[in-house]
This record gives sequence, structure tokens and C-alpha cells, in this order.
Amino acid sequence: MRPLMVIFAVGWLTVTPAVVWGEDIGGVRPLLFPAGSELRSILPKGAQLLHDPIAIERFLDALDGAPPEWHAIHGPDGVGHDERLFALNRQRDRARQGRAALSQTVTFLWSGVLSTYDPSSGGFRVAIGPKVIPTRWGLVRFKPDGLPSELVAVPSPELREALAARLASGEGIEIDLAMTGRLVPDEAILYDFAHEEPGRGMVMPVVRIERVDYLMR
Repeated sequence: MRPLMVIFAVGWLTVTPAVVWGEDIGGVRPLLFPAGSELRSILPKGAQLLHDPIAIERFLDALDGAPPEWHAIHGPDGVGHDERLFALNRQRDRARQGRAALSQTVTFLWSGVLSTYDPSSGGFRVAIGPKVIPTRWGLVRFKPDGLPSELVAVPSPELREALAARLASGEGIEIDLAMTGRLVPDEAILYDFAHEEPGRGMVMPVVRIERVDYLMR
């Protein structure tokens, strides 16, 4: 099993220079202002946007066919569900090989908050956290593999001072991160149960990141 960068713990993560598996794709990027349908126009051409339950469910249908039988896997008291989960993950890893959705370029969203100013780039470091999306497959939480060692959103010069003043006053400035890449071939999805809700299924697509975009809300 390939090592993954652990970034989905409870709370926010401020990304600073660190060890990253794979090539650093570069995380110093412009802060963009898409509105409505404009979001698709700024994403890489051909990328499938997985930002709502309907789009995610269609993608999972194409990739793995049908949701797991969560109740059967968990059992009435949860005893032994670890072994059943392990078997489910291995079986589905084998079954999805060769399916077109496995090589599809996808974009998903995480939440971000602007933090400290970085004078060398003229931008703001970004603290990040996952979005958890309820679907008929279970709770879906995307896992990025190979994030840049630095995440810095660079606003236009005229906006920079205004954002710095808002941060200095203690205001939190939320943004979205659009992460684009392809599923990790050998372990594209991890099936588990939500720690906060025993018995509630969680689906975690593992995406090897090729590009990050910062989106002002």
C-alpha cells in the first residue's frame, strides 16, 4: 500500500514546507473569482467536476457499480467488520481495473481559510479541511495524494491590502480549493465507517493531485 500524506484529521491544516510523496506540482497559484457556471470554465479541460451528490453518485456508479451493503458489513454490533471491510476493499480494487472512470480526470472541492501573508510570493498561506458530502453511497470524503508542499493563494495587487486588513482585524476569510487529478490506480477508493457515526458508511476516493486552484467564495 502506497504511503499517503495524512491531512484529513479533525480541524484545519495549515500547509507549510513538508515531505510530499511524488513530484511537487506547485501550490502558489492565483486567487480566482468564479461565479456560478464560470467554475467549469477555469478548470482543466475535460475534468469531471465532482462537487455535489448527483455528480459524485454517477461517478461512483460508473466506477464501482453499486454501493456496498453497509448493514451486512457492519453487522448488528460491529464485531468483525474490520475483516469484512478489508475483503470489500480488496475485491473492489480488483473489480474496477480497466474501467474507463478509473482514468478520468476529476476535480473535487475542499474548504480553505486564508492565514498568514507570504511576502516572497505576495499571497496568503491557506489552511485546509475536507468537505464531507452525504450521498446514497454513504458519506463521501475525497483524499488528495501528493499535495504541494506549500499552498499559497495570490490575490490581485489591488485586493491584497484589503484582505490583509480583514485578516488583521481577526476576520476569517473562507475560500474553496478545487483539486484536480486522477484516481490512484491500485487503491482508487477506500471504504470505511465514519468514526463519529458507527455503522454509517464512508467512501473515500483517493486522487493523485495534478493541479490546485483557489476560489474566492
